[in-house]
Amino acid sequence: MLGAGTSLNDRYVLAGRLGGGGMGEVWRADDTVLGRAVAIKVLTPALTENPTFAQRFQNEARAMATLRHPGVVNVYDYGTCEVDGRQVSFLVMEYVRGESLDRILHRGPLGPAATMRLVAEVGDALAAAHAQGIVHRDVKPANLMIRPDGSVALTDFGIAHSVSAGHLTATGTMLCSAGYCAPEMATASDVTPAVDVYALGVVAYECLTGHLPFQGDTPVQIIFKHLHSPIPPLPR
Repeated sequence: MLGAGTSLNDRYVLAGRLGGGGMGEVWRADDTVLGRAVAIKVLTPALTENPTFAQRFQNEARAMATLRHPGVVNVYDYGTCEVDGRQVSFLVMEYVRGESLDRILHRGPLGPAATMRLVAEVGDALAAAHAQGIVHRDVKPANLMIRPDGSVALTDFGIAHSVSAGHLTATGTMLCSAGYCAPEMATASDVTPAVDVYALGVVAYECLTGHLPFQGDTPVQIIFKHLHSPIPPLPR
């Protein structure tokens, strides 16, 4: 349905797919009105047609548009349009030039100094989000962009949970990545900013060692270890 050259609301022209996940796809696009490159997150058709998810997506767009922090990707616009007979909901964000942390870690772990700098920057960005009642819920290397100057940008609040819109999250639906999932995300506990702090701790562990603290063949196995296993020690 979507492809390079697709136009959204006669303004944003998709140029290339950057990635995707359970909530939708992310595209690099050209804003033909302001003449700049942007990133666009397009909600999957199934979720667009679900009024609850569509409303939550819009609420998160409004919440993120109010958040101004150098470590958080800016949100510019939200819209809906029809493409090939289907309704499309999308979020327009700052296009961050750089490389995701997960690609960097594929080349090897970081040193302690670089890791602590990254943790400090991401922690500061998360604190700004938490101060506005926004919990990211999916902090992981793939959602951390390292700019050419070495600074970090936290991206993809697509599954973020705004405390003010908590009732919009489907009960029993786990929307985190298993390797970085705080124990309470896998239980009936309320989601608080602590889940982001836990995930950032896992990211720090991975940066220092080059691998996750808990691994398994299935997400269930990994989450079970988050719930019940002691944290493996770090190298000296």
